[in-house]
Amino acid sequence: MKIKLAIFDFDGTIADTRKAIIVAKQETMKKLGLRIASEEECASTIGLSSKSGFQKSYPELSDEMLDWCVVIYREFFEEKRLLYPPELFPGIIEVLEALNEKGIVCTIATSRNGKSCREFLEQLGIAKYFSYVLCAEDTTLLKPNPEPVLKTLADLKFAPEEALVIGDMPMDIQMAKGAGVFACGVTYGNATGEELLAAGADFTVDEIYGLKGILFEKA
Repeated sequence: MKIKLAIFDFDGTIADTRKAIIVAKQETMKKLGLRIASEEECASTIGLSSKSGFQKSYPELSDEMLDWCVVIYREFFEEKRLLYPPELFPGIIEVLEALNEKGIVCTIATSRNGKSCREFLEQLGIAKYFSYVLCAEDTTLLKPNPEPVLKTLADLKFAPEEALVIGDMPMDIQMAKGAGVFACGVTYGNATGEELLAAGADFTVDEIYGLKGILFEKA
């Protein structure tokens, strides 16, 4: 079986954005007089859209209030990203270069909004490695629904058995398996290897370098 397409998550897989996200979420909760969720609870929503993340923590809130949470959160995040800028996880550039050289197409499927994601890719100097970037506004349904992967496969004309999703959260794995593609969980992000395997991951790696062995073995 030949892997020709690597679909990466962004937050917690390519870049460490955890601190800025959590601080911005907690500042939002404080400003709006909501129960302030723990760091662990906030981290458990990374990978969801901002609105879905707040909905998970506060299912009682109205749709209008959830939209307001997103507005405030994005204001705080723009401030906190300067204090806690995203950092690439070790080995990301080396692995992306190796995959590109091998002819494996690298793309992104993220629940982050497009403006923010593309700014981060440019800021981190890795935009050139991704031929296709799918963000929150590009599909009707988001992770763990398989639509982002299905759209990527359709747009780039790959078969499911040619693709591998790489992500740090169970929702990434669930998205992959729902689309019938392989899934690799990275344990250095926001979930444990046990959680990723329980979600259906075909492989887990403790460092992104491990991805080369998986992909080149199957390429």
